[in-house]
Amino acid sequence: MNQFRYGIDQLTTGIALQIANGKIKGVLSEASIEQVKKSTQAVEEIVSGSETVYGINTGFGPLCTTKISAKDTKELQYNILKSHSVGVGKPIDETIAKLMLILKVHSLAQGFSGIQLSTLERIIWHIDNNATPIVPEQGSVGASGDLAPLAHLFLPLIGLGEVFFEGERITTEQLFQKTNLGPIALGPKEGLALINGTQFIAAHAVMVVDKLHNCLSHADIIGAMMIEALMGSAKPFSPKLHEIRPFKGNQHVALRVRNLLQGSEILNSHLNCERVQDPYSLRCIPQVHGTSRNAWLHLKELLEIELNSVTDNPIILSAEETISGGNFHGQPMALPLDYAALAAAEIGNISDRRIYLSLEGKVEGLPQLLMNNTGINSGFMLPQYTSAALVSENKSLCFPASADSIPTSLGQEDHVSMGSISGRKALQIIGNLENILAIELLCAAQAFDFRRPLKSGPILEACHAYIRTKIDHADVDRVFADDIQKAHKIIVERKLSSITMSEMSQIESSFEAEFEQY
Repeated sequence: MNQFRYGIDQLTTGIALQIANGKIKGVLSEASIEQVKKSTQAVEEIVSGSETVYGINTGFGPLCTTKISAKDTKELQYNILKSHSVGVGKPIDETIAKLMLILKVHSLAQGFSGIQLSTLERIIWHIDNNATPIVPEQGSVGASGDLAPLAHLFLPLIGLGEVFFEGERITTEQLFQKTNLGPIALGPKEGLALINGTQFIAAHAVMVVDKLHNCLSHADIIGAMMIEALMGSAKPFSPKLHEIRPFKGNQHVALRVRNLLQGSEILNSHLNCERVQDPYSLRCIPQVHGTSRNAWLHLKELLEIELNSVTDNPIILSAEETISGGNFHGQPMALPLDYAALAAAEIGNISDRRIYLSLEGKVEGLPQLLMNNTGINSGFMLPQYTSAALVSENKSLCFPASADSIPTSLGQEDHVSMGSISGRKALQIIGNLENILAIELLCAAQAFDFRRPLKSGPILEACHAYIRTKIDHADVDRVFADDIQKAHKIIVERKLSSITMSEMSQIESSFEAEFEQY
């Protein structure tokens, strides 16, 4: 796919990210242009008529009963963008802001919002030219949509606000000077259509789906390396075991670990050992990692509905039929984002337990703290302190934002989702998880070295060989923060996932693709 037709084609997480990264171009087709024009015409008819319609010829929120004259309806749209721009905090990541633009265009282009074609074309210009509005991270309660973030997102349309452009943070006035553009003229309802919606929440959810998938993939790989290093059993990954408790995620993880361990000399070397069973952090990898996979899949499926939905208000079906409803409410995303956040935290929790196991020195062949000459050297003791700190921080972030609601808009908006906070917290937890997994990767690779001359299977050997091109075995203490940064880079650049995808044996189950494609 070289082009994506806004308002027509089915948007997914992967496609949204490819548009944001410039790999796919989003366009308006003739069909979507026609839809948009019909909706604009319907709004114009409402304005010229006598019927009262919320947001078109009335005030907003608790002012919904205040009638606005035809001549004031346009000024009302400018005022709503200005008055709702109340965000605080650091600017959100440029990619997330760009995703907000993409998701908003796709929603508006479906032709139920009364947006002008010229307005949509200007937003698309911002996407195509990487003129990304600066959006503060805090201020949305996630019902009436993401009002404050979306207001900031669209201030540049009317000549206000700031943007990231050509590597600089500049005012919109400076952007206009550089590009010979000027502010656009907003029509009736356009301000409301722009700021009503869940694009701040959904853009965060896109990043959660993408980043959590990567963490889940690496957790399986690093966990399998730890199984080898700690001389763990392959029996807990037997398909017969998981057929009698057939959760999709559990089966998927068990299959992946079996494939990762296939052909292992290390595994064969202790088939008849006296150990009855392994600690949970090894034995229950399918159940713990798998449950987080199920949470990820739940979020992905609900997000794809959200990405292709119309979430502003009111909905313009025709000049005769408008509906003021609650499609802007963030609850459908808030709950699954909180669920995904908990799922991510649990991956970090079990990862830290495996790190600790590798340091104890209780498994034959592994020195305490993963270093032979300890005493003068502390070995890998302190990296586990960091993983423990990050795991604890994640636990404190796991309280569900969606469990709270504070009335706003003088009680008109008396139940809100707090989904914007759900999305932000989920990404914080995943950021910590990436570093926890980086520390486990360090310890797993170090422990793996002590199994020589025995070798693992070809996939894990390829992963270990790649790690050793970036991080050397540690015989004495060094600044392990540098190693953690290198390991983190391996994870965020997705190198081990690439290796396993190219090496992994043929797909063995029908549900595999659900967890590998988005």
